[in-house]
Amino acid sequence: MGRIAARVRTERERRRWTLARLADASGVSQAMISRIERGESSPTAVVLGKLSAAFQLSVASLLALAEGAQEEEGPQGRTDGVAGVRRRDDAPEWRDPGTGYRRRQITGPHFPAEIAEIRLPAGARVPYPAAAFAFVRQVVWVLDGRLTFHDGETVHELDAGDTIELGEPAERVFVNATDAECRYAVVLTRGAQP
Repeated sequence: MGRIAARVRTERERRRWTLARLADASGVSQAMISRIERGESSPTAVVLGKLSAAFQLSVASLLALAEGAQEEEGPQGRTDGVAGVRRRDDAPEWRDPGTGYRRRQITGPHFPAEIAEIRLPAGARVPYPAAAFAFVRQVVWVLDGRLTFHDGETVHELDAGDTIELGEPAERVFVNATDAECRYAVVLTRGAQP
């Protein structure tokens, strides 16, 4: 929680934004942002999505930045772009305290695409604002289980093996309406820069 708190504060201060400005840009209350920055509250996936959208960062980028120097160096301390092995236990994982949603970063910060493995518990629902999808291209690939994916007004029922390539930014909701965990991968690349 401390690393995310420091990263949110650093990103806000780097932009010379007040709490009010970030609250306005994200739709997250000043009080909640203040509690997150002080390490008194861990952001949910929804709040993290809103904050990352305000910063024009992907959730994966915000989480990778929160991991600090270890992640900035890449696998086995390498910064030279040479491939390295990352063991499962070394990949950073973040858990949403509200839903139990777990996100494990597969690629390091120097890889040209961000790949994350998501585990969505039974009954979980995670909405993201349209701004969280600005300036990125994204594919969702269901690995196990069933995912109900709301893409704006359109609802897609996705089973293991199904993929969906996301288009223009829209409000999106990831729902597991089943009684078993759903596991999916998100593959993301940056599009046009802000």
